[in-house]
Amino acid sequence: MPVERFIDTNVLLYAYDRNAGRKREIALETIEEGWTRPGCLAISVQVLQEFYVNFIRSGQTHKTTCQVIEDLSQWPVVDNSLERLGQGLEICQRYKTSLWDGMILSAAKFSGASTLLTEDLNHGQDYNGVQVINPF
Repeated sequence: MPVERFIDTNVLLYAYDRNAGRKREIALETIEEGWTRPGCLAISVQVLQEFYVNFIRSGQTHKTTCQVIEDLSQWPVVDNSLERLGQGLEICQRYKTSLWDGMILSAAKFSGASTLLTEDLNHGQDYNGVQVINPF
């Protein structure tokens, strides 16, 4: 499943936020690449779960949210597993991240991505072979 980049939840959410201005434009460009270059972007089940919770909170319906998730599920998706959890725990201990960020980094590494697109971690930092890029 090697991919180029892994996308965190915030990138997806900005793509659907009509009030996000330039962040929305950047997120839409990124997501468009996922459709025009199949296999270049990956997400995880955790990202889809977080997307669901936050998209519903933004006022979207269950039906609309599930349709977006179904669409995004056509991309390479890393499943949650005990192995991902174990690696996530190691990452959060080593780099002093939250467990959730450790899980994202674990999934990104597992996907083969060399880059994680997120605004939640230190821009430019390398986490065991996965470099964080804040696209915003």
